[in-house]
Amino acid sequence: MEFLFTVWLGTPVWFWLAFVGIVAGLTAFDLGFLHKEDKEMGIGESLKLSAFYISIALAFGIWVYFQKTAALGEAAGTELTVAYYTAFFIEKALSIDNVFVISLIFTYFAIPAKYQYRALLWGIIGVIVLRGIMIGVGAAVVQQYAWVLYFFAAFLVFTGIKMLFAGDKPMDIEHNPVIRWISRHMRVTKELHDEKFFVEVADDKTGKMVRAATPLFLALVVINLADLVFAVDSVPAVFAITTDTFIVYTSNIMAILGLRALYFALAAMVHRFHYLKYALALVLVFIGAKIFIADFLLGGDKFPPLLSLGVTAGLIAGGVVYSLVKTKGAEEPQWPAGEGPDAPRRHLDELTDGKAL
Repeated sequence: MEFLFTVWLGTPVWFWLAFVGIVAGLTAFDLGFLHKEDKEMGIGESLKLSAFYISIALAFGIWVYFQKTAALGEAAGTELTVAYYTAFFIEKALSIDNVFVISLIFTYFAIPAKYQYRALLWGIIGVIVLRGIMIGVGAAVVQQYAWVLYFFAAFLVFTGIKMLFAGDKPMDIEHNPVIRWISRHMRVTKELHDEKFFVEVADDKTGKMVRAATPLFLALVVINLADLVFAVDSVPAVFAITTDTFIVYTSNIMAILGLRALYFALAAMVHRFHYLKYALALVLVFIGAKIFIADFLLGGDKFPPLLSLGVTAGLIAGGVVYSLVKTKGAEEPQWPAGEGPDAPRRHLDELTDGKAL
């Protein structure tokens, strides 16, 4: 029992295990009960499930407050809870950009809507592991070299300014070196095989049964690669808010957990959030700048957490409202979807030099 109360990365082990239990329980309930069978999710169901996940994330923040307050006192508990909510809102807003990229990936590989949810679920499980590794490494570096926070801050300011002036550049899936390497060194089928990532098929040359990946597996790989790209911005942003590893990780994962539910509601109207990226750019600039403001203008005092939360929430809300107003009546862009989910995949032939099974 003493092990459960051992402090690991600033938080008792039992609290970490409780969070892991919540994530595992939600995932099992989602996959084993709500979506036991593959089916297309409607916008109404997507919004309800997304609201459920957001409610869980907000309630978890209340639990964080009571537990951190009991362990560290009222002031520290309040500060860490505000940091959790600030980080959660930033991650949630950044996930809207993820929706656009994920939609493009599914379209590129012509993945039917009824199989997308399962791919998203396994993709998010991969993200949980990858984010954990990145945050763990980041926490170790920050603890050993505190000056790295200035590097994170400068990087966020630079990234935010770059986002303000950069044009829309869709993800180049065809020329992605990792996916091309996988496609050329693994057997890949031209057709989907329901929800399966790997299947046994007959080799064209030998006639023997061999194990091959499906287009759904390639889509899953690209989704995780895309998240690594997004994590380069989001993880430093959260470390700029707080260095508490538990808050950094839980806020990331809580925001990501609801992404698969929110995806189906936003995918049909992601073009309506065109101007949100500019609000996110300002958020990144603000989060990075406040570290320099706190250390060099406030004499080392912490930037007021509630003010930070207010500015972050205000910028994101403003970006959403402005986007919806400016894009009212805009038509959804049509992305090339290939020949159809069951037809030979032109994209796979391009990726594998015509060697797809």
